Amino acid sequence: MGGGISLDRKNYDKVGLAAHKKRTLVSGIMIFTLIPLTIFLTTLINGNSKYMIASTLVLIYTTVPFFMIYEKRKPKAREIVLIAMMSAITTMTHMFFHITIPLQIGTTMVVISGVAMGPEAGFLVGALSRFVCNFYMGQGPWTAWQMFCWGLLGFLAGLFFNRVSIENRFEKTVAEAADFEHGKGVKSQNRKVVRNSLMGFRAVMTPILSVIFGLIIAYLEYLWFPQEDYTFLGWRLYVFGAGSLLVGAILQRQKLPVGNITLTIFTFLTTFILYGGIMNISAMVTAMGLPGMELSWKTLKMLYISGVSYDFAHATIAAICMFIIGKPMINKIERIKVKYGIYR
Repeated sequence: MGGGISLDRKNYDKVGLAAHKKRTLVSGIMIFTLIPLTIFLTTLINGNSKYMIASTLVLIYTTVPFFMIYEKRKPKAREIVLIAMMSAITTMTHMFFHITIPLQIGTTMVVISGVAMGPEAGFLVGALSRFVCNFYMGQGPWTAWQMFCWGLLGFLAGLFFNRVSIENRFEKTVAEAADFEHGKGVKSQNRKVVRNSLMGFRAVMTPILSVIFGLIIAYLEYLWFPQEDYTFLGWRLYVFGAGSLLVGAILQRQKLPVGNITLTIFTFLTTFILYGGIMNISAMVTAMGLPGMELSWKTLKMLYISGVSYDFAHATIAAICMFIIGKPMINKIERIKVKYGIYR
């Protein structure tokens, strides 16, 4: 392979594994407490006029856990370039399809980045890409919310998927090359595809069943306690969906394998439930002061009802894009990491 392969196992174990729990803890604190609190406080104090303050702070917070990866060693330029490359590709593709064909390719690229490069890098790619996109598509009080949501998808993707280590990837590549030399590659690859599909389907059964069960409970709750709601398609999809998704993730107890089925289902559920659910809250907060818009549960319920169709279309298109390009893109990134000895 051109460029050489750096596989310093001792250094990888020391840097990549010893600090993993520390980075994840810091990332979790910032993502689930500090960033939402910052967005809330800047909106409360400054209203919607100082939205760039919140966006800048989110971007600063995002870089902290990412650069913790390099706290015990000097990062190589090639490692930073990979992050910059994925951010640029995400930004470029999202803007291109935004003005041509309404494909949510940016969301797909953020999830791919998280799976291939880890939760910290995934959040950084998501937040940075959204920040840059909005310089062309329109900055506003919604920018910080979009940065947070995209970053969250990348973080969760890196957290819940079982990424292939550099050593295992290299050994796997060598073994596959040997199989093809002996004429065993095609049959082996076909068996592998079938086996991975079955494993992927079994792996996501727990989260899927949890979400289905949660939606059944939500519908029964709507039938028994409809209150003033005239349709089931509203806040229950997001609230019960998020709760059941969390329960499913806890019961899963293992990382998901990287496959077309798992990637597609993960992208659809997280985009619809989490991205859509949070951005509907953003719509209420950022529209304060407009006629008929106020911070109230009634307003939020109306936004959830009106947002279902858009969120469903967004999640569906992102999931389709993931099914088509997800696995090939992740494999390409893994090959780049192997070739240039990029550690995570």
